[in-house]
Amino acid sequence: MISLTLPDMTCGHCVKSVTATVQQVDPTATLTIDLPRHHVEIASQQPAAAFKAALAEEGYPAAD
Repeated sequence: MISLTLPDMTCGHCVKSVTATVQQVDPTATLTIDLPRHHVEIASQQPAAAFKAALAEEGYPAAD
């Protein structure tokens, strides 16, 4: 399980963008989003770095 905090994810549109980005990296990934906490959990065999890079490119850099 990959847990990320995305401070710039603030609305429903952001959730759709984050979901689409995760699905581009791994179409079989499942994710759980907690919008009020800006938190995403991703279940995937892909490395966390792949998701972090793709999300940052889309404007949602992960907080460390």
